Amino acid sequence: MSIKDHVKNMINRGDKTPAPLKAAELSSVESEVDEITKNLEKERQTREGLGKFLKHPFQVLTEKPVNILILTGPLALIIFLVGFISSVTSYGIDVLFTSTLVDDYVIFAVLVAIIPVAVLDFKEQMRVKNLENALPNFFRDLAGMNDSGMTLPNAVHIVAGAEYSTLTPHIRKLDMDMSWGAGFVEAMYRFGRDLGTPLADRSVDLIAKASKAGGDISEVLRAAAKDTFEVVNLSTERSNNMLIYVIIVLVSFAVFLFVIAILVSTFLTTMATAGASAAASGSAASGFMGQIDLFQYKRLFTHAGMLQGFFSGLVAGQMGEGRFIAGLKYSAIMLIIAWVTFRFFI
Repeated sequence: MSIKDHVKNMINRGDKTPAPLKAAELSSVESEVDEITKNLEKERQTREGLGKFLKHPFQVLTEKPVNILILTGPLALIIFLVGFISSVTSYGIDVLFTSTLVDDYVIFAVLVAIIPVAVLDFKEQMRVKNLENALPNFFRDLAGMNDSGMTLPNAVHIVAGAEYSTLTPHIRKLDMDMSWGAGFVEAMYRFGRDLGTPLADRSVDLIAKASKAGGDISEVLRAAAKDTFEVVNLSTERSNNMLIYVIIVLVSFAVFLFVIAILVSTFLTTMATAGASAAASGSAASGFMGQIDLFQYKRLFTHAGMLQGFFSGLVAGQMGEGRFIAGLKYSAIMLIIAWVTFRFFI
């Protein structure tokens, strides 16, 4: 049943009105209900999907790191298409086989697409890390204040005056919510939503449910502090243990570039020079040595190096932080190193 029908039935039941409304009055009520329904629908559309993007584009692009691909993905595609078309128009289709110009546009487009994602993801992970590192101290201090006889709102108010790094603004907002009359459970749920981290959600849910059940909230706060501390400690220990494997991936990439540089500068260059000399002298060896195209070999190694750099970065992110998207920063760095190495040194 629609809102309009529900209001109409409620009015016509005569529960709260002595007599049914006239047709003109009923029509006016229906128009108002229609207007309210339309406004609610418009507001709902601005909170999700395309409507939210049109109303708050910057917020949508930055609330999750991968959302920036909405902007950088099409931009990278445009850069590649413009570069490809201009290259083919200026130099003909042979530019695909005789020049690295198109390859440069591909690399530049990929960097435009992934660097903003890598930067935003790195920034988000630093925010999450700072928040989660401060949570155990906040819960522990709150439990201590509560043990001293303070009510939870007073304890939050006292704790809000301390310094907890990036968690401080969220604690002060929690204190403000409670000072305006919000209940502890409701305010804590808002606090967890503002933090937006899985660890904060779990801890806040534990505290809120224990508070509803009427248990010893101080003990629950200490349990939450211990739990968050253990999770943060395990995460730090995992990162430290996996750091060596990330370094191995990066060193392997550097060794690959070094081997290619030696191979090109010594063996292939010597073979290409000898083949050219043999071809010029009409030697019988020219049939073998003359087949070495140094440019094509360099281009092949360039592609191999850039592919290895990109995917090695993703592997490093998965191994080091458990998320392949965290490896985009390594991928971007290694792509730039590979491009500079092959364009200017090999």
